[in-house]
Amino acid sequence: MNNISDAIGVIAQSADTLFILLGAIMVLAMHAGFAFLEMGTVRHKNQVNALVKILTDFAFSAMAYFIIGYQIAYGSHFFVSAESLTTNNGYQLVKFFFLLTFAAAIPAIVSGGIAERGSFRPFLLASALIVAFVYPLFEGIMWNGNFGFQAWLESRFGAQFHDFAGSVVVHAMGGWLALVAIYLLGARRGRKPGIAFAPSNIPFLALGSWVLIVGWFGFNVMSAQTLDGISGLVAVNSLMAMVGGTIVALVVGKNDPGFIHNGPLAGLVAVCAGSDLMHPVGAFVVGGIAGGLFVLVYTKLQRSTKIDDVLGVWPLHGLCGVWGGIAAGIFGQQALGGLGGVSFISQLIGSIAGVVVAIVGGIIVYGLVNKISSLRLSQEDEFIGADLAIHKIGSTNSDK
Repeated sequence: MNNISDAIGVIAQSADTLFILLGAIMVLAMHAGFAFLEMGTVRHKNQVNALVKILTDFAFSAMAYFIIGYQIAYGSHFFVSAESLTTNNGYQLVKFFFLLTFAAAIPAIVSGGIAERGSFRPFLLASALIVAFVYPLFEGIMWNGNFGFQAWLESRFGAQFHDFAGSVVVHAMGGWLALVAIYLLGARRGRKPGIAFAPSNIPFLALGSWVLIVGWFGFNVMSAQTLDGISGLVAVNSLMAMVGGTIVALVVGKNDPGFIHNGPLAGLVAVCAGSDLMHPVGAFVVGGIAGGLFVLVYTKLQRSTKIDDVLGVWPLHGLCGVWGGIAAGIFGQQALGGLGGVSFISQLIGSIAGVVVAIVGGIIVYGLVNKISSLRLSQEDEFIGADLAIHKIGSTNSDK
């Protein structure tokens, strides 16, 4: 009997390792979505830079998170023998891989906001510092109970801050960090309030959106991290939020393809926090509100002289992420068809805390890096475009 029990245990552990590995691969694939979404939105002279930034940001994020960030968040590291790392089929290693893909989403989000005028290497350094220190600080507080913040919320308001897949921990953090960088950089030269630069390639923009949408089901569903925690509710809630965001963005955005392809992403950002709690109808409403919020705020930002958010990452991730954190405390309630066990006040406080950490962390990191080396491209480099100025090659070659 012991042999049978041991065999079942090994199979279960192997299945969990494979499960979270597949999730890590799906979220890794989402970074291709970030790349093509940005590539299709920026002007032709900045397409190569958009692609290069996402891949290099991921590489620097991986090193920063492996060496420093993961230890800050979870108190463990991998500087032990390979024999020790193979325990439980290497589950802890794969868990690191999965959580790394979340951490690396932060620089990918920022990249879309500072596109077309952000200096390449200074932002790589800033990305590494954020993933090493700022993001894991908040991640550890909310997902590992560090510093007793979650315990305080539970004792004071009856429930901890609930963020199943990162509406606030990942998306709001990235969006509000991006806002700091966007403000410090200022607007692109030649941009006039109310007159936006047209996207360079709608098909690539749409491809990026679709890659993100598909990968998001790994982002949300596999946040359970083990097979016994998997829930079809999370999958259908993600689906319904995506649909709600699309439909509202279609109507409010008046058939604009950029809004239509960002609407589902807004819905998915917002549903992350409460996707394991809400009723599908509630998820549809949450996603729909997020889709409308993105369109309205992004449209308003086009008239701003100080906030030049190229991809709209602050409204998409920052505002919709905060809305998702708060919405989990509303639509997660049993009175609205949810599973309950969540506190509105805890959700509100936790969401505000994420904004504060992001803004303060962003001011420190971007301010420090800017003193070392300018965060902004020179006027000449910005004029000719980041592709030729930094990478010495354009995105296409028309030679015959």
